[in-house]
Amino acid sequence: MKIGVYGSSFDPITNVHLWTASTICHRKRLDKVIFLPSSNKRMDKEMNTSDDHRIAMIKLAIADNPKFELDTYEMNVLPGLQYTYYTMKYFKEKYPDDELYFIMGADLLVDIGEGKWKFGDELVKENKFIVMARNGIDMLGAIARSALLRNHDDQFQLVDKGLAMDISSTYIREELRMGGEPRYLLPDACYFYIKKHGLYQ
Repeated sequence: MKIGVYGSSFDPITNVHLWTASTICHRKRLDKVIFLPSSNKRMDKEMNTSDDHRIAMIKLAIADNPKFELDTYEMNVLPGLQYTYYTMKYFKEKYPDDELYFIMGADLLVDIGEGKWKFGDELVKENKFIVMARNGIDMLGAIARSALLRNHDDQFQLVDKGLAMDISSTYIREELRMGGEPRYLLPDACYFYIKKHGLYQ
């Protein structure tokens, strides 16, 4: 099997997350995409709502797609172990006979190339990646400028989705906070869940 691991805050999950996962799944002929929400325990990110709410919304969002799956591994490990390097080790142990890819945006490729990721060297040397285009980021240039990425460029599959979709979770949170109406930017079930629980107010 070919499996993509799609890590993000999903705070909240949006239609762009789903469309991206679906596009990658189709173009790269993946058998499964695993949605991997980041933990509240992470030092480098501040979440805007609880792990439980984000898990509930992901479950609602992916319920009708048999190729989509949720894994809460990063939410359950001890603080200090929520690094992608350890996460990919976990998945390789869980799926020893399958081909695994970490799905990420081009902005993260740049960060890894600039040495901003913990265990970045080991991560790149030991894993394969599917990298999604982001507006204004030259993916080939980012690889060329980094010795680490350059020397392992066969680990990266670059995907230009052919359509810029820059609606972010941040935008949706801001709309909700300001009394806006972002209903059709996220799955209906998630929109109504947010309204029911008064999230992002």
